[in-house]
Amino acid sequence: MPEEVLFKSEDRQSRAAIATYLREVADKLDAGEAITLTAGGQSATIEPPARPTFEVKAEREGPTEGPGELSVEFEIEWAEGESGEDGELTIE
Repeated sequence: MPEEVLFKSEDRQSRAAIATYLREVADKLDAGEAITLTAGGQSATIEPPARPTFEVKAEREGPTEGPGELSVEFEIEWAEGESGEDGELTIE
């Protein structure tokens, strides 16, 4: 299935600023509210269902020897019109 990007923003931020964004998303999820993303002239509103799939991935990209790029990705996904499935994750 082809991917359609509804919204994209990539910017170097402080850890504190990133934490603030994540808290705002967490508050919206906790309240069962829609999430509106806005940057520049673009905007997208999404409404996650009560039980979406939550994926967490840590990866290293680059050469097998020498410095690479590390990342942690948090992804919340669901099929349109679907309520989601069970799963357990612990973050320490």
